[in-house]
Amino acid sequence: MKQKRAVVSVIGKDQVGIIAKVTAVLADNHINVLDISQTILQDFFTMMMLVDVSEQEHLDVLHRQFDQVSQELGLKINIQLEEIFQAMHRV
Repeated sequence: MKQKRAVVSVIGKDQVGIIAKVTAVLADNHINVLDISQTILQDFFTMMMLVDVSEQEHLDVLHRQFDQVSQELGLKINIQLEEIFQAMHRV
């Protein structure tokens, strides 16, 4: 089976537990993190992750779970398939 990857982006005010809550959603859904980058500029937290979603038929469940974390922590969390992300950000 060909590997299917997705990009998870997280943006918001820095606070304790962001990485833990976001990665807990991934772990609960048996999704492996392939690459991760995060930075904090003053109070502004950003994180990008490349994840393996080969076993996921749809991303709907993840969207709902990330929406719950977004509301709880006041973040913007997005997940989209890698090919869609690349097409949207091509210069």
